[in-house]
Amino acid sequence: MKTKFKTSAILLLAMISISTGLVYSQDKKTEERGTYSIETDPATFAFGGFAAHIRLKPCHSDHWVFGAGVYAMDYPDFLVNLNSDNKDKGWNVRINSAFGLFGEYYFKEANSKWFTGMQLGFQNYKITNDNIANAEAKYSNILIMPSIGYNWQPFGIPFYIKPWFGLGYTAKKSGENSINTSTYKIAPITAFVTVHVGYTF
Repeated sequence: MKTKFKTSAILLLAMISISTGLVYSQDKKTEERGTYSIETDPATFAFGGFAAHIRLKPCHSDHWVFGAGVYAMDYPDFLVNLNSDNKDKGWNVRINSAFGLFGEYYFKEANSKWFTGMQLGFQNYKITNDNIANAEAKYSNILIMPSIGYNWQPFGIPFYIKPWFGLGYTAKKSGENSINTSTYKIAPITAFVTVHVGYTF
């Protein structure tokens, strides 16, 4: 009787140990797996453009998310007028195409709540002027922009809304930012605020 009890106890302990190990292993896989997100900036569509971004949380990453994106848009008047040298001088500015690399550090956990980020971008611009008919100029610049934002998941699913604000440095690398004798002034410091939406898989 004691032998049967001892054998049953050993089998029970073994089953508990195996079950615990399987659950722990599954939890570790869930914790350690990477995730990816797709997101966009709806404002770019409102301003005649587009935006497509992908973000990756690497395996074993508790706080870091990395990504890349492409976008284009017409500058609204308020962005053009941020630089007083260009204000109310008839300039129309479009980002024809742009590519950016992103890194985001989340203070709580990856893809959740407050984060700070950094963007390295390459942007191709086209400019025209209402006071100069049938003429345009094109130039390219680089962008280095620190940012701060918040990743909010309001519906309890991996869909998120991500408002963020950036203040960065920009510099022309090639092309022309003048039409005839008029020059569109490129400020070295640029600010940007928007709201991205996305989904994490």
